[in-house]
Amino acid sequence: MNNKEFISELSQNCGYTQSDTQKLVTALIDEMGQILDDGNQIVIPQFGTFEVKKRLERVVINPSSGKRMLVPPKLVLNFKPNAYIKDKLKNGGEENE
Repeated sequence: MNNKEFISELSQNCGYTQSDTQKLVTALIDEMGQILDDGNQIVIPQFGTFEVKKRLERVVINPSSGKRMLVPPKLVLNFKPNAYIKDKLKNGGEENE
């Protein structure tokens, strides 16, 4: 599903126009980016947790040359789905009841 299809589906489900839905999604993503940029995590109930983790400096070996290289530390975005979503996906999208 691409962005246009997602916005169309979401606008139909929520009863908003597509332009209003696009503005809401853009505002949501911008706000989430700002919160993550500040180093905070975002917990969405029945979905999961977004957080920024620091990947430490490490040494890797280039397989073609055998040369060792130092990879600098960096920040990466991590998502951990909660049990509800994991179970739902494990069962092919069907809810457990």
